[in-house]
Amino acid sequence: MSTPRIIAYYLPQFHTIPENDEWWGKGFTEWRSVGNAKPLFHGHYQPRVPTDLGYYNLLDSTVREEQAALARKAGVEGFAYWHYWFGAGKQLLERPFNEVLNSGKPDFPFCLAWANESWMAKVWSDASGKQHKTLIEQKYLGDEDYKQHFLAFLDAFKDSRYIRYENKPVFVIYRPFDSEEIPKFITLWNQLVKEAGVADRFYFVANITSMDDKDRALSLGFDAVTINPTSRCAVTKNPILEKIRKKLLIYLRQKPVVIKYSEAIKKFWIPDFDMQNDVVPFLIPQWDHSPRSGLHSFVFHKATPELFEKHAMQVLEGVAKKKNNLVFLKSWNEWGEGNYMEPDLKYAHGYIEALRKALNTIKV
Repeated sequence: MSTPRIIAYYLPQFHTIPENDEWWGKGFTEWRSVGNAKPLFHGHYQPRVPTDLGYYNLLDSTVREEQAALARKAGVEGFAYWHYWFGAGKQLLERPFNEVLNSGKPDFPFCLAWANESWMAKVWSDASGKQHKTLIEQKYLGDEDYKQHFLAFLDAFKDSRYIRYENKPVFVIYRPFDSEEIPKFITLWNQLVKEAGVADRFYFVANITSMDDKDRALSLGFDAVTINPTSRCAVTKNPILEKIRKKLLIYLRQKPVVIKYSEAIKKFWIPDFDMQNDVVPFLIPQWDHSPRSGLHSFVFHKATPELFEKHAMQVLEGVAKKKNNLVFLKSWNEWGEGNYMEPDLKYAHGYIEALRKALNTIKV
């Protein structure tokens, strides 16, 4: 028995950058989408209003310290910071993590997750003219670029705060199958981290969307997989009918795809899969993509701290019995996805207290 190690995904989006100013107007951050969200059906919990931290700017170091303090209170070990490397040295939203790294504050563990996908206008806007416009393309440019990517984060890998599993730095890749270059990337990074004297290799984790993809991911050189939570919540077992249903809803623009959270959590722990040591299970407090996607969104309806505690108890009790005691929490502050732990106007510290209670209750 061992205490679960909870790592929360962390979005660095909440500060202005020139690119977002150009694409969406001066001063844009995702708070604009969050603040403008409207209820789309009866009982829909929108808008979500942050309380303790307000509509914060992540370039404010006091905000980052307060986030770490809240995460400690919840029992979170550290943050997995999403980072964006598009190739040829191009990054976006890098300043919050760089300031955390260079300042040494907060003194709170972290690892990195690579959000290796192109940015599309449809992520941010419902405007028909922008739905499929590529804003910036994810590129895979070969060994020299992968080496440049590694060197850009070498100081992070050397940092005493960097989260390790079995003495290997944990590194998540969001889209493991998007390029045939991924196995080459993994092999080279494992070589580079050893040559740098940091570790014998990385602990690479693939984010997958189907349990059937696990063996494929491991064959590419990944050490473990974690699964996208929403992929376990198909409304129908027939994938063809489900695809048709979703397209029809989008065409008719009636309402989002809505699933009760109380039903969804029944699928969030599958022992035959999640108890395997090359699987990192997940916790998900809530989900509502409508601030970003409007009527095209996916919603876990009627999520509450009490139901989250029930879900967390089930997952953490299982993980405590595994050799691999890592757990990913999705997410700490994805407000645009309605997927966050931070205090809001309706539930205050409810989700934070629910996770801590679940941790304190399990026997290890």
